[in-house]
Amino acid sequence: MSTPALTQAGLNLIQQALTIYDSDLRLAVCNARFAEMFDLPPELTTPGACFEDTIRHLTLRGEYGTVDDPEDFIATRTEIARAFQPHYMERTRANGQTISVEGAPLPQGGWVTVYTDITDTKTQEKMLRSHSETLSDQVLKRSEELAKTNRQLAASNTALKEARRELLEIEARTRTTTEMMPAHIARVDAAGHYTFSNRRLSAVMPGRPSDIIGLHISKTLGDQAYARVKPHLDAAMQGRPSTFEFTDEASSRRIRAAFTPDPLEPGVYILSQDITEETQARAALQQTRRREMAAQLISGMAHDFSNLLTIILGMQSKLARLTADEAAQPLITATLAAARRGGDLLNRIADITSQRSWQPRPLDLTGFLDDIGTLATPSLPSGIRLRVHNATNGPLLADPGLLQDALLNLILNARDACGDRGEIRIDARAVQDTWLEFTVTDTGPGFSETALQHGLDPFFTTKGGEGSGLGLAMVYDMTKLAGGSARLSNTGHGACVTLRLPLRAAIPAPQPDGTGSLALLVEDSADLRASVRDMLTGMGFAVVEAASVAEAIALAQELPNLALILSDISLEGEDTGLALIDRLPGAPLHLMTSMPPDHPLHSAARARVPVLRKPFTPDDLTTFLAQSKASA
Repeated sequence: MSTPALTQAGLNLIQQALTIYDSDLRLAVCNARFAEMFDLPPELTTPGACFEDTIRHLTLRGEYGTVDDPEDFIATRTEIARAFQPHYMERTRANGQTISVEGAPLPQGGWVTVYTDITDTKTQEKMLRSHSETLSDQVLKRSEELAKTNRQLAASNTALKEARRELLEIEARTRTTTEMMPAHIARVDAAGHYTFSNRRLSAVMPGRPSDIIGLHISKTLGDQAYARVKPHLDAAMQGRPSTFEFTDEASSRRIRAAFTPDPLEPGVYILSQDITEETQARAALQQTRRREMAAQLISGMAHDFSNLLTIILGMQSKLARLTADEAAQPLITATLAAARRGGDLLNRIADITSQRSWQPRPLDLTGFLDDIGTLATPSLPSGIRLRVHNATNGPLLADPGLLQDALLNLILNARDACGDRGEIRIDARAVQDTWLEFTVTDTGPGFSETALQHGLDPFFTTKGGEGSGLGLAMVYDMTKLAGGSARLSNTGHGACVTLRLPLRAAIPAPQPDGTGSLALLVEDSADLRASVRDMLTGMGFAVVEAASVAEAIALAQELPNLALILSDISLEGEDTGLALIDRLPGAPLHLMTSMPPDHPLHSAARARVPVLRKPFTPDDLTTFLAQSKASA
């Protein structure tokens, strides 16, 4: 048997008549005793029956005695029912039966009414009055009034208990709801003491207590936070609501608070939310917009500077081959390294709207660290000595640009820590064939306890206004991009920064041999074309040149045995280097560009042919052609 059927069966066993009407004055449920007591037809005891129809039926049948205006009587009873009030009454029906009527409203609307046959009780009262000669009429009357009053009190007590139960249920539901809110909801009185709290303060502002009722807001928040909120609290106490944000230094959280005056009695309602992540997202969005503006400003200049640096790199590489002066070699190496750093800087600027990524390539660590020493030494005071020790073997895979930036950052930080005299040491070693570890140590004062905990955080600096707080953060970012880690420590006689990167041995790529081969170089800048031509001839290629797509196509059609076509994307005329892809199908085409990777032309080219990023060195070009050949 279903639950509604069981409920109906239980109601039918009750000796009293019972009805429940909803807020639309429609019958929700009644028991069999109700139909029997008032002799009602089935249509008036079926759920959905209209209350007004039931009253009309009873009125016209004489249930309420003689009624002068039945329709007015029916309308009045219906309106009273719409504004239902709890009540208890006793009345004698037309058939002589005496009943008590006890009604109570329901919280969802509607009401429940219980009808009790008290005819026997009233008869006993009459018999007591007629047969008792010793009791005075006043005592009998008083007994009857007390009996009636007791019945009314019992009905009122039932209504009060139900109301209390509903209030407790509402309060429990409200408290559960506030406890589940991801915010702190509270109230303070006129003196600033908490009179209500949902126990969420410790979640919004870690380090604060959860049980704060009775505590003063200044003791709960602490001096710094209370000083920030006090002006707004005072304003709310004076009836002026406010919403504001502040940074809680104790927890490093960004908090948004709303103070609303209590309209009933002196006090303030408080809503506090942790908006740290929202604030970080806003800051990131602002930074993204700044980067977009910067990218628009420098995109044109980056192309021209990339071409100039490519020329410098090519000429310096040629000069290194031509001169035998050993004293000139370090200067040439330093110039090449500086130009490469300039190229990396331009790439970073061009990539300003793109994510950085770890792009490993084969790296001779010995030569790489020698270049680091050459670049860093001119920036060191004469009293500071730089030592470099490499305990690794063979070429390894690493991103030379990011790694060089990281090590130079650490050397310059160590220089600032040492002052005028001291020693900086770089050690590179393999750890259990798993990690490539770099340690940079110095003889300075070492890291403070605060620096050991927060040195890798963005914007943390111990240099005051002279420091940006981004150097170590960039080093940390580099290691994370590579899948490694960074750690700060002290050695007892100075500071130590340890970088661990995944150890990957480089497999030598086959070197392209252009001996006896013909290459077509397509570039509209004469200076850049000359520099790249020298790179290609140095690899053994014979080179023919063009400045536009039309010239390149004409030459390619006359020279069917081309081993390489290397073209810039930006060329003279309306066509770009991408036009060569479709107009020279199957040709050994490679493109070069200084455009950022997310530029539409760069993206379209990279999807179809190999693309070399400017500026580049002869070694970069050699590696690029070798990798293209290996993947073909």
